[in-house]
Amino acid sequence: MSSVRGMYQNWFLDYASYVILERAVPAIEDGLKPVQRRILHAMKEMDDGRFNKVANVIGQTMQYHPHGDASIGDAMVNLGQKDLLIETQGNWGDIRTGDGAAAPRYIEARLSKFALDVVFNPDTTEWQMSYDGRKREPTTLPVKFPLLLAQGVEGIAVGLSTKIMPHNFRELCKASIDVLKGRDIQLFPDFPTGGLCDVTNYNGGLRGAKIRLRATIEKADKTMLIIRDIPYGTTTTALMESIVKASEANKIKIKKVVDNTAAEVEIQVHLPTGVSPDLTMDALYAFTDCEISISPNTCVIIEDKPRFVGVEDMLRLSTQKTVRLLERELEIREDELQEKWHSASLEKIFIENRIYRKIEECETWAEILETIDKGLKKFVRVQGEKAKTDDQRIVLRRAITEDDLTRLTEIRIKRISKFDGFKADEYIQRLEAELAEVADHMANLTRYAINYFEGLLKKYGTGRERKTQLRTFDVVTAQKVAVANQKLYVNRKDGFVGYGLKKDELVEYICDCSDLDDIIAIKRDGTFMVTRIAEKTFVGKDILHAGVYNKNDDRLVYNMIYQDGASGISFAKRFLVTGITRDKSYDLTKGTKGTKTLYLTANPNSESEIVSVQLSDKAPARVKQFDFDFAELAIKGKGSMGNIVTKQPIKKITQKSLGDSTLGGREVFFDAVVGRLNTAGHGRYLGTFDTDNTVLVVYKDGSYELKSPDPALHFDVPNIVLLRKLEPDTVLSAVYMDGETKIHYVKRFKIETSTLEKRFIFISETKGSKLLAVTANPEPAVEVKLQRDKKADKEAETIRLHEFIDVKGWKAMGNKLNYFKVHGITLLTDEGPEPERREVAKKRGPATLPRPQGGMGAAEAPLPEQNGPVDISAEDIAQAQAVLRRPKSQLKLF
Repeated sequence: MSSVRGMYQNWFLDYASYVILERAVPAIEDGLKPVQRRILHAMKEMDDGRFNKVANVIGQTMQYHPHGDASIGDAMVNLGQKDLLIETQGNWGDIRTGDGAAAPRYIEARLSKFALDVVFNPDTTEWQMSYDGRKREPTTLPVKFPLLLAQGVEGIAVGLSTKIMPHNFRELCKASIDVLKGRDIQLFPDFPTGGLCDVTNYNGGLRGAKIRLRATIEKADKTMLIIRDIPYGTTTTALMESIVKASEANKIKIKKVVDNTAAEVEIQVHLPTGVSPDLTMDALYAFTDCEISISPNTCVIIEDKPRFVGVEDMLRLSTQKTVRLLERELEIREDELQEKWHSASLEKIFIENRIYRKIEECETWAEILETIDKGLKKFVRVQGEKAKTDDQRIVLRRAITEDDLTRLTEIRIKRISKFDGFKADEYIQRLEAELAEVADHMANLTRYAINYFEGLLKKYGTGRERKTQLRTFDVVTAQKVAVANQKLYVNRKDGFVGYGLKKDELVEYICDCSDLDDIIAIKRDGTFMVTRIAEKTFVGKDILHAGVYNKNDDRLVYNMIYQDGASGISFAKRFLVTGITRDKSYDLTKGTKGTKTLYLTANPNSESEIVSVQLSDKAPARVKQFDFDFAELAIKGKGSMGNIVTKQPIKKITQKSLGDSTLGGREVFFDAVVGRLNTAGHGRYLGTFDTDNTVLVVYKDGSYELKSPDPALHFDVPNIVLLRKLEPDTVLSAVYMDGETKIHYVKRFKIETSTLEKRFIFISETKGSKLLAVTANPEPAVEVKLQRDKKADKEAETIRLHEFIDVKGWKAMGNKLNYFKVHGITLLTDEGPEPERREVAKKRGPATLPRPQGGMGAAEAPLPEQNGPVDISAEDIAQAQAVLRRPKSQLKLF
């Protein structure tokens, strides 16, 4: 037993340490695993500027690597696919499609110029013996760049793993410059596959961090979605398989999936007629590999121990190491220049003063060296040696050694005869200038390091722009996007609900649902239960209402009249069903024995209603029939008792008329960060929307579209220039250039179309036509920069568009702006509150609206023209927060 315990304590610990240090986890010094380091060292030894067969590189690497060729080949392909250190030739596979590389004998590689500049320097490399003691190999390579963060790495060791995300080359260079300047930095991943990334919980890649990755999906039309980028770590094949699997499980409805990936990723998802592309997009994120999450774990080897370090700290360590390497290279260069200057100075003195002639009569080697030494001392002195009066001797920076004297004796007669003193002086001056430059760099090391990173950025940063877009994702709830693949049935008498009930005269169809939904069932005795949908579930006899339950629905209001079993009094109440526990029975009445529900309706938009109440014939009341209006009741919780309707026995209750929503229209906001509408107060306030209200969206290509205020819709934020509530008096004013004639036009028009989800182009459709400015302000003004002729200077002219042209149809071409050359259009109008913003100002008090800075739709929506997340102004945030601070009596929505 003791023997086994000793083996475990010693041998297993040795093995675990070896796997951690020598196989799986990279070193902080160069960001490489041992096999990667050995591959690069072998390629440097083989480097002659030409491509080498990968099979040859593998063979060369096996002199240093104790493992087989397969591990070397896989590691080399992985390095080559990252497109940073190795230039590749041949079929190296594709990380997007999952295709593997060709056999090593068919593909070729060589070190990239970046690797040759940044990774290698034998003078600053620490060496060790290879595993068999025959060769020297680098302990770590002197990499002057945060290579580990640029490439990323993943490895699994014994009881330990590491997963470091790749980061953008340009951003790493800029971050290193910021570190040297003493600024704060923040780094986020950038993946070669592109796509979208939510880094809200990235936390520097430390343990416990999490990032969410999404494919880039665009709507081609109403029946097709196109996937342009895929999440990092997936492949197009795996992504398509996950879509097909979700379709077979009835989680999404699709017609077919087609992979057209070539130079760029393109996966077409064809939809059946009538299926919403927006809901399908959400379903793809919820049920397929179109959205995945990754948990980074930045573990590196520091001083032969695994450490967990955030990416910002890792970059600081790398930058400090780079500064030390640069300083060491400068020191080495200074020593080299000093030696060159020393040798050149001695050679010049030796030849110009013909000291070489004095050794002709010397008979021994020692006598020769002594003669040269004496001859030189007449013309030179060592730095620090006391000078004589009128001393014209050259000052040497170190003492003359025997090696210096020997080197002088090796000068050939031919070189002495062709010696040119002027050229020798120029050479020495160049060395002195370079020495001064090196000394300046060493004295200003931080500045030198900043210039170094700026040089890397300029030389190698082209074409390495960020591929992954940073976005904040909304949470896609599976229940909301699940396809209604089941039909809900109820047996009211026997008390069963489910999608597997046998069809008979007692079974009634309720609605379509999904197998992820919850079901609510309200019984005649005034109790209800919420339960998970199943084939057949017993909830209690005498069911009055059954339907799909949505816990987040704050608009579904139940109108109810019940008769108390103890007193016989009838009560009316309006209530919401929120805050429930699944499979628990709740009572909507006072709970007395004999209580029964007389009237119950579920109103999806909080509609009130007027009912006719007919009393029993035995009731002593003189008026046996009267109307009751539910609009007079406040909406309360499910546990409220309600208001008295009558103390007399009721014969029957019938609906007389259905009223309007008592909660009013929904207050809708637009969150430009996630590109969606919401009613929770996030983003810019658009206004109060009733059933027939729509959202007007104007795009950069000169088209507009009407959309319903549906929170499920996705908005293409980078291509939107104006987004607002459509009011009956909304007039759009636009300036555009015709692509064929290059003439600028102004037009003003009202929205005359009513078709939803269809784009209408309101500028010229000729190729090259461009929308320059658009606004919904009633009194718009623009500044036009123009040039009246070729010799004239540019001038600015202000034009008030509402005075320039009348309102015409949306198909009208408009009026020509002028006949001069136009160089730019800028919106000048100081826009006051728009129709919906006037309403906001009235409710919230005075608020400062952002003044437009020029460009398209600057006053309507804070939507920049560049791609990326939209910045929300402080005024918009203040307006949204003001809504949430209002009393409930004013905030009807709640």
